[in-house]
Amino acid sequence: MEIYVGNLTHTMTARQVEELFAAYGRVRTVRIVTDHFTRQSKNFGYVVMAMREDGRNALAALHGRNVNDRLLVVKEARHRDERMGSGW
Repeated sequence: MEIYVGNLTHTMTARQVEELFAAYGRVRTVRIVTDHFTRQSKNFGYVVMAMREDGRNALAALHGRNVNDRLLVVKEARHRDERMGSGW
């Protein structure tokens, strides 16, 4: 299950995000999105959990959780075509 994680701090690392989610199951990958030119975090990223049930548990536990004085936004990731709509 792929999960969107928003409202991260600029200094939060992929390893820290992985540790946060690992409490709910096996984490396959973590990717923090960065600016193409500055390489600074854009304050969001994606986590892929090995099992859908683990992902659901992480969603329930982490959405709205205070981490580094920020409330996390945690929800199931949507693919680009789902976000953009049909355009018609």
